[in-house]
Amino acid sequence: MRSTRTLWITAALLAVTVSGLGIVATSMDGQAITGDPGPSMDRAPFGPGEHAEYQVKLGGIGVGDGTMDILDLATTGGYTTYHASLHVKGGIPLARVDTRLDTWLDVAGLFSRRFEQNQKEVRYRRHRIFNFSPETRTYQQEGRDTVMTLPTDRPLDDVAFLYYARTLPLKVGDTYTIPRYFKEDGNPVVLKVLRKERIKVPAGEFNTIVVQPIIQTDGLFGEGGEAEVYFSDDERRMIVYLRSRVPIVGSLSLHLRSYEAGIPMPTRIR
Repeated sequence: MRSTRTLWITAALLAVTVSGLGIVATSMDGQAITGDPGPSMDRAPFGPGEHAEYQVKLGGIGVGDGTMDILDLATTGGYTTYHASLHVKGGIPLARVDTRLDTWLDVAGLFSRRFEQNQKEVRYRRHRIFNFSPETRTYQQEGRDTVMTLPTDRPLDDVAFLYYARTLPLKVGDTYTIPRYFKEDGNPVVLKVLRKERIKVPAGEFNTIVVQPIIQTDGLFGEGGEAEVYFSDDERRMIVYLRSRVPIVGSLSLHLRSYEAGIPMPTRIR
């Protein structure tokens, strides 16, 4: 089993990781909003060419770097998708990490059609590719014969969820319960929209919306981690800053270093 120390830097950029069949949001007035609220804008707040760079800190010490990119548009299973990549490198002596996660996100519906994990963590190595068939609610890992069942026809993987979360209204006081992760045992993810706050990072000063993600795991976004993700309070909804407490490791944070906008695309979430 991998040590917790070797997991932290990979988990760090998985800011809001996991998904669901539908969303139930509870507003400040106590009224439940059932179903998927959909995006809060007519166009996705991201697109091909988007590039973000991050500094990763443990306590106050820089220990790594991360990037998030939408590389291009691709055809996946006959559908137009964003090919997006998350890449994290760094660590501490004897606990170095080089992890890349790629998703192919349906442009029209903003759900995942393919997910690739390429992880190198100390002596641990893993390379897996999952192909999703949302129309039949099945998926399969390349190189294996077993066909598995999706809990939803709009699955989200770890990276796809980050982009989907950026389209939500994110009104202070709302709570979203989202059971759309492609593996049933990871559901649901809860997003609590806590407050608005202005913060300073290497890329500049930003007005942000602070969201607390709670995931059904013991990892970075488990209930005891007190993680917070800061999205820019504008049409871009960038991930500006992230902080959490990780067992053994301690305080972990990500700081936006630079950002280049992509070309926004229309979206039509069902």
